[in-house]
Amino acid sequence: MTREERHAILGPALIAHIDELVEAAPEPTPEVVEKLRRIMTRPAGEIPAAQPAAPASDAA
Repeated sequence: MTREERHAILGPALIAHIDELVEAAPEPTPEVVEKLRRIMTRPAGEIPAAQPAAPASDAA
């Protein structure tokens, strides 16, 4: 959905209300920023270690 589609669905009054709420929200703490940074850079959690490839079978 594009920005224009969202605006058409929600309407200008609701968009203005959302903008006011966002503007009034406090800044996040450094702890929250760090947690979000880890989530955004590794959304699936820790990256598993690489495993050796299984040997190819002789299917000829």
